[in-house]
Amino acid sequence: MNRSERWERETYGPFVGKSPERRTRYETLSGIPVKPLYTPDDVAAKSYDDAIGYPGEYPYTRGVYPSMYRGRLWTMRMFAGFGRPEDTNARFKYLLAQGQTGLSTAFDMPALMGYDADHPRARGEVGKEGVSISTLDDFERLFDGIPLGDVTTSMTINCTASVALAMYLAIAEKQGVAWHRLGGTMQNDMLKEFIAQKEWICPPDPAMRIVVDMIEFTAKHVPKFNPVSISGYHIREAGSTGVQELAFTLADGLAYVDAAVARGLDVDSFAPRLSFFFDIHNDFFEEIAKLRAARRMWARFMKERFGAQRAESMLLRTHTQTAGVSATAQQPLNNVARIALQAMAAVLGGAQSLHTNSYDETWALPTEDAVTVALRTQQIIAEETGAPLTIDPLGGSYYLEKLTDEVEARAMEYIQRIDAMGGMIRAIDDGYPQKEIADAAYRYQLLDDRGEKVTVGVNKYVMPDEKGIHYLRIDDSVELDQIAGVARFKASRDTAKVERRLKQLADDCRNGRNLMPILIDAVKDYVSLGEISDVYRQVFGLYREPIIF
Repeated sequence: MNRSERWERETYGPFVGKSPERRTRYETLSGIPVKPLYTPDDVAAKSYDDAIGYPGEYPYTRGVYPSMYRGRLWTMRMFAGFGRPEDTNARFKYLLAQGQTGLSTAFDMPALMGYDADHPRARGEVGKEGVSISTLDDFERLFDGIPLGDVTTSMTINCTASVALAMYLAIAEKQGVAWHRLGGTMQNDMLKEFIAQKEWICPPDPAMRIVVDMIEFTAKHVPKFNPVSISGYHIREAGSTGVQELAFTLADGLAYVDAAVARGLDVDSFAPRLSFFFDIHNDFFEEIAKLRAARRMWARFMKERFGAQRAESMLLRTHTQTAGVSATAQQPLNNVARIALQAMAAVLGGAQSLHTNSYDETWALPTEDAVTVALRTQQIIAEETGAPLTIDPLGGSYYLEKLTDEVEARAMEYIQRIDAMGGMIRAIDDGYPQKEIADAAYRYQLLDDRGEKVTVGVNKYVMPDEKGIHYLRIDDSVELDQIAGVARFKASRDTAKVERRLKQLADDCRNGRNLMPILIDAVKDYVSLGEISDVYRQVFGLYREPIIF
């Protein structure tokens, strides 16, 4: 009998026999059992150097940089986008004036699905959940007065990410900013779309080809830009557990590396610019453990599976965002507390970048007041709590180290199953991750419905007479104005140039050339996002997802 077993039998057991504990479910949101106490016995088998180590050293469990936040704080990157380009441009400038340190762009549903504002399928959605973008003229207005050489920009866009990157590079040229100075991230994670978010145009194989085109092009010409942000966020928002989020995200990352290596790229030429994006949910310690396990797992994959030589190739650098799915429309001010705790977990977990949601986002896009509170939450953590003073301050906690091991082990089981299927694309074809996420979402909802998982203000501490809140309303005139503007601009173009560029694009799609050079030329001649997407539809076909039960 070890020391903890003795304590449990002689001290803990008799006490709880007389005074029962509060609840019957002691487990994380991923279903990992949680013991009443963790001791040195739980981590006795661990080698500190092999499993935990030091910040900035393999396997990077404690952080990807030696000095972490003592050297540089995480990037405070607030997601912003609504209405017309000039509307979002004003929000960008406001946030930068309030101390934001990086831009993050939300696009509307038509842009995300490959339709221009004046397309019939765009009606009712133009500028409603992000900024409306159809042509390079829109991009020029979106970034008007923002020096792209001095600020990094993240763009949350996927099946049309190649078009957005082409427009961003064209705008940089117009500003006189050399591409090697540009920093930022294109989400561009198509595998996650097929698994969770469902914004796609063509099937997985051509979609992967376009992603690899962007990886190859940026590695050669835009070396500080991250061409893909391998995103667990949307997997988690679709209902996965934290373990599933970690497993499926890393499996997606492995698939991108496999595809780039198969193209003939040297792993060390592109891997340093791969980035990640994780959700930070309510289970405080599990979320910290997830980020620590992610770094360790990715470093080992890159070193052992792909033979990476550069330390930079092994670093899992991650943006994080507080969990939109955890926010409630009921008692929305409660979301301020949830967001603050989730943000603290991201910081204690060692994130490189963070977006804090606004408390009113279950109602609409955030107001200026709400987004200011969200940004101030990060600034308070940075400036007032002391959390950034030391590196990985919870490292060595018996519970956290054991939980990190458990999260990693369970995630590895998923990855091994996906490997056995032939990789993530084949697993997606079979509907495997989609079904796992659907089942997890169902189980989570059952816990909520039965009251086994408390959601404050929803199934406990309910207030029958709640007051409404002020939220952002986008007037219908904004959509009409944007549609009319796009139509006028298209009518003013040189149509012969547009047709020639579209034919060249179709040819390059068919002949296997890297698409980025023709895309850049095309957007400079004001070929639209929707017109380029139509070529993808015509050449590559449309994707229909498998039916799962």
